[in-house]
Amino acid sequence: MNLKVLHEDNHLIAVNKPAGALVQGDQTGDVPLSEVVKNYIKIRYNKPGDVFLGVIHRLDRPVSGAVVFARTSKGLSRMNALFKKREIQKTYLAISRNRPDPITGHLTHFIAKDRSRNVAKAFHTLSNRAAEMKAKESSLDYEVIGEVDNRVLLQVKPHTGRPHQIRVQLSSIGCPIVGDIKYGDEQPNHNGSIHLHCHQLAFIHPVKKEPVVIKAEPPENLLWNKFEGVWGA
Repeated sequence: MNLKVLHEDNHLIAVNKPAGALVQGDQTGDVPLSEVVKNYIKIRYNKPGDVFLGVIHRLDRPVSGAVVFARTSKGLSRMNALFKKREIQKTYLAISRNRPDPITGHLTHFIAKDRSRNVAKAFHTLSNRAAEMKAKESSLDYEVIGEVDNRVLLQVKPHTGRPHQIRVQLSSIGCPIVGDIKYGDEQPNHNGSIHLHCHQLAFIHPVKKEPVVIKAEPPENLLWNKFEGVWGA
């Protein structure tokens, strides 16, 4: 894996996760991104023995973009607190075949995860069924920022961090993400990815108390390249 480091200091390290990579190990046994980052730190700083690396948050395997890890226990606990208090501003880019109506909006759903099937369901209200499934309120803002060749680029800012949140909420308004057949797109991408990318994370550094803005460029492929530069305008 070609590691792209976006930010690095004594307490944190952020990288641009490729679509298809695991953030943390699972039952597949595939080498996760966390181990690749550990190895990078070990070599770069000539560290003997085990390297500490705390997993703060995750991106779904088919999703690309910015992921932050903690290099110290202090960084881990304080970043966990920032995520819990929703003090991390997250900006995603998503490509859909459909244009939402309206083109700018706020979405609120109650999302429940069926872990046996690894799929989330979005309810418009906290119905009895939603309550039984322990659905949690979820919200995001979206905006259409580009349209090329019948593909629509959306900027999405989630306010909560529920499993598969952006994927299921966009699908619920008829705008499944390109390649995301789990949530209603027409066909998969050839490499198993979906066109959802964590473009930016912004927060106050938990130790230095300075503003941090981490930006990750989308993958180099034909569809993302059609919108090149739109997200930086």
